[in-house]
Amino acid sequence: MISKSLDLKEDILYQTVQNAKEKEGFILLLDITCIDNLHKAHPSSSRFELVYILRHRDFLETRIYKVALMQESIQSISRLFESADWAEREVYDQYGIIFKGHKNLKRLLNHMEFKGHPLRKDYEITKGQICTYSQDLMDEMIPLLKERELELQKDNLMVVNLGPSHPASHGTIRTLAALDGETIVAAASEIGYLHRGFEKSCENHNYNQIIPYTDRLNYCSAIMNNIAFAKTVEEMLDVTLPDRGIFIRVLVGELSRIIDHLVCLSAGLLDMGAQTNYWYLFNPRNDAYDFLSKLTGARLTNSYMRIGGMTHDLYEGWESDLKTVLEKIDFGITESLKMIVGNRIYNDRITDVSPVSKKEAIGYGFTGPNLRASGVAFDLRFSNPYYFYDNFEFDMVVGSVGDTYDRMMVRFDEMNESMKIIRQAMTQMPGGEFNISDKSIIMPSKESIYGGIEGMMNQFKLVIDGVKVPEGEHYSSYEAANGELGFYIVSDGSGTPYKVKVRPPSFYHLAAYPKIIEKYQVADAIMTLGSLNIIAGEMDR
Repeated sequence: MISKSLDLKEDILYQTVQNAKEKEGFILLLDITCIDNLHKAHPSSSRFELVYILRHRDFLETRIYKVALMQESIQSISRLFESADWAEREVYDQYGIIFKGHKNLKRLLNHMEFKGHPLRKDYEITKGQICTYSQDLMDEMIPLLKERELELQKDNLMVVNLGPSHPASHGTIRTLAALDGETIVAAASEIGYLHRGFEKSCENHNYNQIIPYTDRLNYCSAIMNNIAFAKTVEEMLDVTLPDRGIFIRVLVGELSRIIDHLVCLSAGLLDMGAQTNYWYLFNPRNDAYDFLSKLTGARLTNSYMRIGGMTHDLYEGWESDLKTVLEKIDFGITESLKMIVGNRIYNDRITDVSPVSKKEAIGYGFTGPNLRASGVAFDLRFSNPYYFYDNFEFDMVVGSVGDTYDRMMVRFDEMNESMKIIRQAMTQMPGGEFNISDKSIIMPSKESIYGGIEGMMNQFKLVIDGVKVPEGEHYSSYEAANGELGFYIVSDGSGTPYKVKVRPPSFYHLAAYPKIIEKYQVADAIMTLGSLNIIAGEMDR
């Protein structure tokens, strides 16, 4: 449940948020973003507004604070929430808002030579800016060493780069580590540059045109991004899909969750040298992609969803194909577990490595499997059930100590739970329509488009103008494979969003990564990164 958005004055923000956390129990900071009101038809009294999204400790209530800025600065809340560190840096980078008291307010997504702030409405989007040198990250490393009363030369420390030019870095991620022998004593991470300007592009495309871009956020479970975005827009439109459409979304969404976990676990085990396990897990992933390719026409980036439904219904014979896929996934999981559950090497390599306590996980902004691995029983499918999840029989998988072992094993068990859901959805799949019937939202059939002027004009208006979403602001979230995937959308009443902000789970997981690998060895850091399942595409968008 989302509380009514509360408007605050900037001079009382810090105290209000502190009270919300310490006295009212809003302990999880989900995200911080900014709205530039420059091009609004009815602009507010200030150009910039900050948006703070918090979640209560019972995970049932979400509170949104909005602050109109009279000047382009405000007090940092990074002392209250660890997760505010990178969240505030992103807002500074993209909008130029100064957070007073932040310990290291520097660019995060754009390179150090970048001029201006790209998500401001008056930024020239055709202005190319070339990066000519890489940052050494020593501006972050030196303060970290001072905090630990260490010096590079005095303590004979070695500074090395972990990634990005290595398959074990799982993308464009780079971590600078100071080593005492093989032990990491301090670390700082850089996201890298896999930038596509997703949020800026959203401001220049209508809602359905954005869906293919969502595929490229977490490309290991693309359909889940489709669903999360479409779900948010449909809530703004106050429309509900027919039961068949909902069941199809549950079915393909849970299959995508399995695919994502298969990638995480197979790659993580390969980092350890377990190549046989890799093939047992990766091969059924390929079979699942065969099914999605047959259903959607694409293997990796499916673009299957639409506002108000999806492109088409399930194909004839899908049940048999999906049943075969599930059997292969089940076999791969079973055989892989046989090789690792009692394996001393596997257990010694990841047990008690980089543990994250319940309190730390919430402070870092963890969600999804990484949060549940720390013993926190939070899953949006249970706390805020949507799409009939409260009618499906499945269990929430929760770990105990939040170490690398728990983060990996939680995902193994979650795949079994997802298969339970898929099998129930298959047997209970309702008939009837899979899209809503509102002609102002859903695209007409090809027969209607080619067979009559009304269908042709309907299609023309939807393609050119887009779906008209009522004016307003809305945050909605979805239990994606790696955690809470949220969208904060601002609509001006047109077919193109005024603003779209993604709340990506991997962004906050990577922010914590350099902290949780300290006191562990380089080889441990590789396994920890794999267990967090960082997806570069959703981190920097």
